[in-house]
Amino acid sequence: QVRLVESGGGLVQPGGSLRLSCAASGSVGSVFSIPTMGWYRQAPGKERELVARISGGGSTNYADSVKGRFAMSRDNAKKTVYMEMNNLKPEDTAVYYCWMYQYGVDYWGKGTLVTVSS
Repeated sequence: QVRLVESGGGLVQPGGSLRLSCAASGSVGSVFSIPTMGWYRQAPGKERELVARISGGGSTNYADSVKGRFAMSRDNAKKTVYMEMNNLKPEDTAVYYCWMYQYGVDYWGKGTLVTVSS
């Protein structure tokens, strides 16, 4: 069984920064396979959207709205991914969900709230 636990959300002023972490536990990866992980977000009244993802080899993809401001990284030994969020804007306010795709199955964390407001 896989478990994803997010941390690092909170209230920040516009222009500020936050770092999200997601720790995976359970049957995660193997000697031959490191799963793709990422972050989705869902703002009030909107659909959940992909923010960023990182492959097992470290290749990253970002939504256009966060390119140049957000950066994902991972520590495979710790089974943890991170997302550094800089120059935050009010429109970044959302619940951020950690996501992992492994062997054809999507796994989700419970989410962490990020609020960008003055």
